[in-house]
Formats: sequence, C-alpha cells, structure tokens
Amino acid sequence: MAGVRLAAAMTEVLRVGAVQFEHRDGDKAYNLAQVTRFAVAAAEAGARLVVCPEMCLVGYWHLRRRTVGELRDLAEPADGPLVGALRELAAELGIGVGAGFLESAGEQLFNSYAVCLPDGAVHVHRKLHAFEHEAISSGAGYTVFDTPWSARMAILICYDNNLVENVRACALAGATVLLAPHQTGGTHSRSPHGMKPIPLPVWENRDSDPRAVEDAFRGANGREWLLRWLPSRAHDNGLFVVFANGVGRDDDEVRTGNSMIIDPYGRIVAETWAAGDELVLADADLDLVPLSTGRRWLAARRPELYGPLAQRLGTERDPRTARFSPDPVA
Repeated sequence: MAGVRLAAAMTEVLRVGAVQFEHRDGDKAYNLAQVTRFAVAAAEAGARLVVCPEMCLVGYWHLRRRTVGELRDLAEPADGPLVGALRELAAELGIGVGAGFLESAGEQLFNSYAVCLPDGAVHVHRKLHAFEHEAISSGAGYTVFDTPWSARMAILICYDNNLVENVRACALAGATVLLAPHQTGGTHSRSPHGMKPIPLPVWENRDSDPRAVEDAFRGANGREWLLRWLPSRAHDNGLFVVFANGVGRDDDEVRTGNSMIIDPYGRIVAETWAAGDELVLADADLDLVPLSTGRRWLAARRPELYGPLAQRLGTERDPRTARFSPDPVA
C-alpha cells in the first residue's frame, strides 16, 4: 500500500531488569560494585539488559552543592574507567548494562547515561534538560539505537521524560523500548499539587516503622505521582518503558524507588515499592508493539498541523529556571 509502512512481526520476548539502589555520594567504587551485583543477578535470571538509575555511579543531588572543581574531579570522559568497567561487565555477562555518570567532554560537563551492549557497542545519552548545577550542560540530541535483539531502544534521563515531545520523538525514530533512568520522588515541587519531600526520619526509621515508609513510597509523593504521567508515555507512543529509580537518601532528600516496567498499553507488568535496593524483572513481549494503541495513533498523525510544536511561544525557560521557578506559567 503506497505511503504506508507496515511493521514486521518481532516474535521475540526480551527479559529486562530495572534496578533501584541507594547510592553513596561520590563513592564510585561502592556504586560500581552495586551495579555489578545487580547486573550479575539479572544475567543469572536470564535478563538481556539491566537498567540502573540516573547518576548512580557518582551520586546525584549532592552535585548541586559541589564546586566546579569538585565536579570535574568526579567527572570522567565517556571512554574513561567507569564506562570501561561497564563495557567489560557487559561483555563478560553477555547482557546490556546501563548506568548514569557525570561526563566530562572538553570543558563541558554532562549528566550522562551509558548503555554498554554485549557486542561491545556503547551508547551515551546526555540529559536534555539538566538543572542540577549551573556548570552541567544540557545535551543536544536524542539517543536511539539498534541492539542485538529485535528491540530498537532510546534513552531519556529523568526530567527528559516529563516533556511529551521527547518521548514522541524517540518513538518516531523507531524506538520500541525506552530506558528511563531517574532520581525522583520525594523532591520539592513548586506546583501546589506536585511532589513534596518525604521527611528523612521516615526513611531512617524504616526498620522500626516499615508501614510509614511504604505508605510514603506508594503515596502522593512517590508512586501516585508517577502514575499521573509515566504509563501515558508508554501507552501514547506504543513502547515499553523501563523505569529505574534511586531509592533512599540522596543528599537531603529521599528517593522513592518504585522501579517498574510498563508495556506499550501503559500496563505495569512488574514493579516494586520496597524500601531498599531491589531488581525488578519482566519479559517484554515485543509483539505487543505493532498493534498497540499508541502505534495506531502514531500512524494517524497529521504533521502538517504541528508547526506550533516547533515554535518558541514565549514561555520557554532554561531547564534550571523552569524547574525551580515559583512563577506561574500562562
């Protein structure tokens, strides 16, 4: 049929893992050991890919307090020791391994995420909407790539996923699996009905009062907030979403975990709300993608109507300003 591109049957089930763990600020050796531990567990469970959280190799929220010199000491190039260790791990285990780090590229710093595949390929995404520190630059492009499996994958880091255009652009580039590493939940939002912090004692007293931390993780500042938007990214674009989040103390905030895997219909196929480090596994049936609602919606698009999406309308802001501004947006 002229003008219509039909998707071929995929007929492959891809087992994937989403990890949550409590990193240690600036402790690369400890954090890399955690990534290694979970990668081994995922491989032993038959996973082809394991996805760890944003910035998990160096820590996250403490970065905003660091001097530029301290950031440069923590940062590494994309071909440095940290990514090199991930690449060796992927080759040794025969699976894909993804983890976040602070990248140095000449004079610039980036919040970056490396996915190392078992065939030796390395794909690095730079966060498009970085706000953590004025010295950390935002990336300038999408990261969509082929894999040794039937899945074509994309990476979007944390806040990148909040903007619907980013996920749609990745879907239009052929992504069928979106890797979504985060450090979220329990953070301060200036929106009156957005996220709010979880008191540190709730986390610190988790052994003596497990009910309180579970309620917090599953409540309005954790899972409930995620469910307002995250499944729609999968559903509306007809792709799997692998959401890997930090958990526990992150400088002076508490991350809420809730790592999960969502199918192209927006259904959660595996998740955890454990108050601790955990690996979530699911079998992604890639045959669900071509007939999903989101893929049908993509086929019904009328691009000639969407010019305003590529125009500046006067409300756009720097990611740092947009993230923290108390001013309303008309």
